[in-house]
Amino acid sequence: MNTEGHPARGAAGDATAATADVAREHDGTMVVRLAGAWCLGGGLPAVEPVAEQLRGTRPRALRFDASGLATWDTGLLAFLDRLEAASAEREIPVERDALPEGVVRLLDLAHAVPSRTGLEGTKVRVGLLARAGERTLALLAGGRAVVTFVGQLAMAMGRLVTGRARFRSVDLAVFLQDTGAAALPIVTLISFLVGVILAFVGAVQLNQFGAEIYVADLVGLAMVRQMGALMAAIIMAGRTGAAFAAQLGAMKVNEEIDALTTMGIPPLDFLVLPRFLALCLMMPLLCIYADVLGIVGGFVVGTSMLDISFSQYWNQTVNAIGLLDCLPGLIMSVFFGALVATFGCLRGMQCAGSSSAVGDAATSAVVSGIVSIIVADAIFTVLFDVLGI
Repeated sequence: MNTEGHPARGAAGDATAATADVAREHDGTMVVRLAGAWCLGGGLPAVEPVAEQLRGTRPRALRFDASGLATWDTGLLAFLDRLEAASAEREIPVERDALPEGVVRLLDLAHAVPSRTGLEGTKVRVGLLARAGERTLALLAGGRAVVTFVGQLAMAMGRLVTGRARFRSVDLAVFLQDTGAAALPIVTLISFLVGVILAFVGAVQLNQFGAEIYVADLVGLAMVRQMGALMAAIIMAGRTGAAFAAQLGAMKVNEEIDALTTMGIPPLDFLVLPRFLALCLMMPLLCIYADVLGIVGGFVVGTSMLDISFSQYWNQTVNAIGLLDCLPGLIMSVFFGALVATFGCLRGMQCAGSSSAVGDAATSAVVSGIVSIIVADAIFTVLFDVLGI
């Protein structure tokens, strides 16, 4: 029956030593006959000679014969796992029918557990062109995922408008509290210091021309048109965007999102929509608050360093800032809030099934949120300049 045979043996001269004899049948099936004691301490055959035959003339299938197998431990599992991996590379079917039932169950369990991101072995170096292609494909896949998620979110908003969205009002109230009042301390500190920095930098330059009074114009216009909305959005991306990603990522790992789907509750409605609405509603208020704190920071520098009186600084600020000047910052703040919520929830929903993936999702949410905010700010700046706002 056999046309060729290739033995691979462990400890030489031992009758109970582990052996792996390879033979090919007339129908092209490659048979690996396992015999002896397959234990780690007894010396096991190397898998390379057997795997090398799979890479030669491609067999029709790979089959095992364990009739001569005495005892076994994880050494046999490691041998079979590597041999099946070599078969998978060449798309060779593997027949496990003759293996012990315990071996088959353990192999299935090993293949069912996903590998943890970041713990794989060192990857083979690839060329610059290949890396560029991989990055391009990953970028396109990421863009497609963002567009799909935004479309699904738009459909959820449509269900909200028609009264068919399924989420709890108490969840919306909690997120309004978390994205609003709970964020005031950090927004207060950062916005005040930004106003102080702007005023100090402006004072150093304007003092050379005796135009210190225009520090009020500089700080006021910079805060209401750009810096208030921008700094509040960056703060919320690092604080709330990461929190959204971590919360949803942990739910994904614990299969809570799958449970909602099983119960017929759309996860996008129940989990994403209240977070999205809360951040979009709170961002304009945080923007106004940041504007005021930044102007206060400029007032402290102007009145303490430049000998400008309170009334002078106040009048100069009021004369410099018009209602139209406040409009760009408020418009941008709503879009910034939508971007932070979108990327925070998207990265959480994309989280893989391991604990380390939750941290990766939070990091990705912060990076994506900040980058999108800066890009959107540049686009809005050019657009407002063209429109004359």
